[in-house]
Amino acid sequence: MADDSRPTHVTLMTSMVSKERPIVDGNFVVELYWNQAPRTCRNFAELSKRGYYSNCKFHRVIRDFMIQTGDPTATGRGGASIYGQSFEDELTKDLKHTGAGVVSMANSGPNTNGSQFFVTLAPTQWLDGKHTIFGRISDGISTVNKIGLVSTDSNDRPHEDVVIRRAEVTY
Repeated sequence: MADDSRPTHVTLMTSMVSKERPIVDGNFVVELYWNQAPRTCRNFAELSKRGYYSNCKFHRVIRDFMIQTGDPTATGRGGASIYGQSFEDELTKDLKHTGAGVVSMANSGPNTNGSQFFVTLAPTQWLDGKHTIFGRISDGISTVNKIGLVSTDSNDRPHEDVVIRRAEVTY
């Protein structure tokens, strides 16, 4: 029997509309790595259950690198964890940014994890040992890739809003 306090997956339902026409409209599923990053998984799952990520924009998209979200202010400077403003890293040599679909915490330096996270679009080995990896995309990588192709400005902000409509946890 699964541990009810530990959801195995979180499904993120996304949407982007341009001139009333859906451009990106799909889901992706994050498989959580509880054994390697239990506090980070707890943070992500609990924020998802609380609806914290509903209507969060993907505020940073860098083609062939990553898509970033989880900041309710959409500035890249906002968001807090369930533990307070920030919490410590859970770095392990067992997990690496080896390709597309790795899910990691965004941070502004060591032990500054909050609510923001990113999904890689390619191998990003220079991030190993600097960002807590807490999951992988187990379904819906095509949606992630579509988000990674949206048009952005010189600050990597999408021209059109791409949002998480809602997040659902699965046990």
